[in-house]
Amino acid sequence: MSKFYITEPTYLTVTEDGTLNPWGIFDNCTHLGCTFPWNNNEAQFQCPCHGSRYDAKGVVLRGPAPLPLKLAHVNVEGEYIRISPWTENDPRTGEKPWWV
Repeated sequence: MSKFYITEPTYLTVTEDGTLNPWGIFDNCTHLGCTFPWNNNEAQFQCPCHGSRYDAKGVVLRGPAPLPLKLAHVNVEGEYIRISPWTENDPRTGEKPWWV
């Protein structure tokens, strides 16, 4: 069995029912790879370097970022949270992810 290691910072989000979302969002802007914070007042991820904005699902709201944020699988297994690469169709678009 191959092992995958996620080494990029990843946001984990909580759904309305209090469980973890089945996907995590990588904290790397698709413009130039900057890391960015979540702006709770505007309910969006905001890259401070060049002004890209993403919604809570990582979809581009404003460029210069050309692509949505990468996703990772999030699985709760007992006391552990396991994060693994997302290689299936992107649930936001229904299409093959750009990062695969």
